[in-house]
Parts: sequence; structure tokens; C-alpha cells
Amino acid sequence: MRQAAVITAGDYLRLWRQRRRLSQLDLALEAEVSQRHLSFIESGRASPSRDMLLHLAGMLDVPLRERNAMLLAAGFAPAFPEHGLNEAAMAVVRAAVERVLKAHEPFPALAVDRHWTLVLANAAVGPLLDGVEDASLLQAPVNVLRLSLHPKGLAPRIANLAEWRGHLLERLRRQAAVTGDATLAALWQELQAYPAEGRLHTLDGPAAETGGIVVPLRLATGAGMLDLISTTTVFGTPRDVTLSELAVEAFFPADAETAARLRRL
Repeated sequence: MRQAAVITAGDYLRLWRQRRRLSQLDLALEAEVSQRHLSFIESGRASPSRDMLLHLAGMLDVPLRERNAMLLAAGFAPAFPEHGLNEAAMAVVRAAVERVLKAHEPFPALAVDRHWTLVLANAAVGPLLDGVEDASLLQAPVNVLRLSLHPKGLAPRIANLAEWRGHLLERLRRQAAVTGDATLAALWQELQAYPAEGRLHTLDGPAAETGGIVVPLRLATGAGMLDLISTTTVFGTPRDVTLSELAVEAFFPADAETAARLRRL
């Protein structure tokens, strides 16, 4: 039976250096180490210390989850803990996220993990999901990108589907490239195969004027057309793997009419 190849710490280091499009010399200069030593680490001729691996991983902006994998490959214990959001150790974090989401009402906001799985949402999100044809898209775990672009999800109600779809797919493509996450790459393959044309033929009023500086989401609802712009918030100094992968997606009204409609919803 053929055995799977063992991935060494040097293999991880080389992979992430190439993913960041850096030469050995580039990384050596940034990390203030010799190119020869870096070459020896990547080839396995030298065994790096734990601190050296963490230093190089930090220079390469390697995700915390992958830094742990690199350390394990070198025979060291992981440096970053990973707790579920419902664990006692994360109570303060969960409460903070819930406060942020609640404070954003009556405008919609939600929290997602690294694979765009819904973690938490405020009360303003629910009314926007009315009319989703495929109920399975709303069953946990809910992937918010799949829900948005699926032809039996929100896609038929997105007036500017081609534009919004292009924005989400490009964002997902960049995220998959930066993280090297196979699940994100597979999700991109799935979503880009969905049809780009929606079934919405009538628009309620003119689109909000955003000056071309943001891509709005134009969503038809029972209360009328909503023109929304979005922001993404992440924790600035995470030391936990789960926390480092958590993001809050908040939507704001792009015009006064949308703000009034969201308050009614």
C-alpha cells in the first residue's frame, strides 16, 4: 500500500512563501535571517526552533490554524488554542458579538466563520429571508454565500444579481487564494456554476446613488426594494483560532427609503 507523503515544517514554510509570492531572499530580508538558513529549513537540512517558525509564519501572515499545523509538523505543541463559540472560555467574545449585532438593529448584521457558515444573526436578518424557495438552504449549517447566490435562495430577488454575484465570487476567490483553504476553493467552484441571471424583472424605484465607490445589494422584499451597502469587521488581536476566523457582516441602508423600510420590517 502506498503511504501518503509526510508534510514537514519546511514544506509548510515553502508553500506559504510561494503563496505570498516571495523569494527566499525576500522573506529572509523581511524576517532578518540569512537566506542560507531559510533554505536549510525549507529543505529539512536544519531544524528550526519554535520561535523561529512562529516568527517566519508571522512574516508570511499565515492563518493561526495553519501556524498550529506547521508547529505540529515540526514536533512542537500548537501555540494557539481553539474554542467553540459556545464554550465558557468564549463567553466574553460571544457576548461582544451579540451586542454588536443587536446594536445594529433595525439594520441586518450577521457573524460567519471562515467558510461563510452562519454563526449568529440579529433579528433584522429574518424578514429578508422570507420567500426562499428551497427550505434546505435555511437549515443549519447555513452557508450565507450559497444562500445568497443559489437560484432557489435569495438570487431571484437580487435586482443587480450579476454585479453582486461578481463581487461575492471575486471576494471568495481572493480569500481562497490567500488562505489556501480547499473548502473555500470548492465553494467557489460550486457558486460560480450557478446562473448569473435572476428572475426579477421589475424594480421598485431607482437604485441608490453610491457614486461607484461600493457595490450595493439591491434586494426586493415585501416592504419594497432595499439598497444596502456592507461592511466587514474582524477582531484585531485574536489569539484563538476560532476568533481569528470570525467575521461580522453588517449591512447599512444606502438611502433614506431603505432605512425607513428596514425600520418597518
